[in-house]
This record gives sequence, structure tokens and C-alpha cells, in this order.
Amino acid sequence: MSDASSGNVSSGSIRRSSRTRKKKKNMTPIGMAVGAVILIIGILLSLKEPKLALFWFTGMAFGFILQRSRFCFTASMRDPMLTGSTSVTRAVLIAFALTSIGFWAIKYGAVQQGLPIPGMSYVVPVSFSTIIGAFLFGIGMVIAGGCASGTLMRVGEGFTMQILSLFFFIVGSLWGAHDFGWWKL
Repeated sequence: MSDASSGNVSSGSIRRSSRTRKKKKNMTPIGMAVGAVILIIGILLSLKEPKLALFWFTGMAFGFILQRSRFCFTASMRDPMLTGSTSVTRAVLIAFALTSIGFWAIKYGAVQQGLPIPGMSYVVPVSFSTIIGAFLFGIGMVIAGGCASGTLMRVGEGFTMQILSLFFFIVGSLWGAHDFGWWKL
């Protein structure tokens, strides 16, 4: 009976890598510097317009949350099929539930005050254009490797492959904003 089959493993059968591990760099000073720059930019924005500082810090907070949670709508649909992981899917469902409650409160408040329901001027019936747009959007997400939030999160993490997606994301957004009147037809 061999040593391996009896549960005994001889020390000669276990090999250790001859490579030494690199010491991890202490990122605390870099993090403190980035935090100081974010704070200084926020203070400078607040001197110009207090709302700008609010928008700046809210954007930084949302960016941090998106990056740490790896929040991506594409991953929420893709990961259960590919990896079996449903953590991002659950996060998206929780986000939908919370925003639904928030929008319900806003709309209910408007109805109670006798005001028109906010956002209803943008609701249009589903048409063939909507179906074509959804199909093209889905193709774009597959080619880009993620949705807008996922692309922004990955660029922030330093994934250089996503920079091309970000470039066309910006071009498409600017083009869409420029021709917004035509798109409302």
C-alpha cells in the first residue's frame, strides 16, 4: 500500500514554488492623497456653487459603492447562467425594489397635492422602435462587455479594454443629447 493511498504524504511529494512572493505595497498614503484631492475639489466646487459640491460628493459615493459592489446590470443577467452566482442579480432586484418604493412615494406625494405626476410626459407606448432599440442596446452591451455602470466601474478599476467602450458611450450620449428632439418623434 502506497503512502498516498494510506493518507500519508511524504514530504518529497509536496513541492513549493521557488518564486518568492512580492510584498504588497502599502496603499494608505495613496488613498489618503486621493481622499484629500477629492475633498479639496469638493471644497472648491462649494465655493462656486454649493449644489456642485453635493453633486460631486454624491457622485463619488455612488462610484465607490458601484466599484465595491461590482454592480453591473449585464452581470446580473449573465452570471447566473455562466457562473451560477446570483449575488449581483439579488443586488439589482433590491435596487429595483428600493427605487420603486422611492418613485411611488414621489408620485403619491404629487397626486396627494393635486399636481401632475412627475415623469409621465416621457412614458410612451411600446412600439416597433422600442423593440429595435432594445435589441441594439443588448448587442451593444454584449460587445462592450457590460452596461454603462459596469463600464464606468471597470474603467475606474483600471481595465484599459473598457476605455474604448467608454469613448463610444460618451460619443453616443453626446450625439443622443444633441439630437434629442429628433429622438422624441
